[in-house]
Parts: sequence; structure tokens; C-alpha cells
Amino acid sequence: MSTHAASWSMAASATLHCLTGCAIGEVLGMVIGTALGLHNAATVVLAVVLAFVFGYSLTMRGVLRAGVGFKRALRLALAADTLSIAVMELVDNLVMVGIPGAMHAGLANWFFWAALTFALAMAFLLAWPVNKWMIGRGQGHAVVHGAHAH
Repeated sequence: MSTHAASWSMAASATLHCLTGCAIGEVLGMVIGTALGLHNAATVVLAVVLAFVFGYSLTMRGVLRAGVGFKRALRLALAADTLSIAVMELVDNLVMVGIPGAMHAGLANWFFWAALTFALAMAFLLAWPVNKWMIGRGQGHAVVHGAHAH
């Protein structure tokens, strides 16, 4: 396993990229689940699925633009983002479910949005060192950057 220079700022950039896709899917899932009055578990499952879909899609978009074929782009996105998205989703959803009343506050309530913002911030903070560790080992977003170079 090769080692790569992995600065905290490089890891922050990768984590922000991942967070963007996660946040789009997470917010959309929470909004849909809350608006439909779904049970917490169904809302969390929907949010997690959408977070993975949007997270992978954002990574694939950039890789496809670099001229990489679809199958390889999908493999790169899976390799680059799976652990980061999983950490973010675990943290984000545990925080949301753990804040009393957050899941039932409703979309028009500031408390729902404050809790979701806090949950996403906690997800970033815990995924950031994971991304630094992965990049330092030539994994995670390091594989995507390698695809951009070819």
C-alpha cells in the first residue's frame, strides 16, 4: 500500500465534496420522509439511500468529465466515497435520531433545520480524519485525483 501526502486541507476538500452529495441526499430524504409523515426508520433509510446516490453521482460527474468511461467512473466513485459517506451517514443519522424531537419537529420548525445542520457538521468533523487517513494510503479521493490526471 503506497503512502501519499495527505494534508488536512486536502482532506477537508475531499470531505466537503463528499458532504455536498451527502447533504443533498440527506436533506431531500429528511424532507420527503418528514413531509410524508414516515416513521423515523423509514425516513433514515430514505435519507441514507439518497445520500449515497447523490454522493456517488457528484464524484462520477467529475470523473466522467475527465473522459473516464461509466463503469470505471462508478468503480472509482465506490472506492473513493463509500467509507466517507458511510461515516457521514452513521454520524448524521445518529445525531438526528438522538436529538429529542428533531425528527418530529416538522419542516416549518427552525429546530428541525438547526438539528440537521448540527448533525451534518458533526458528520463532517468525524469524516474529515477518515478522509485524511484514506488519502494518505492512496485510497478515498486519492483514487479520483489519479483518474483526473490520466
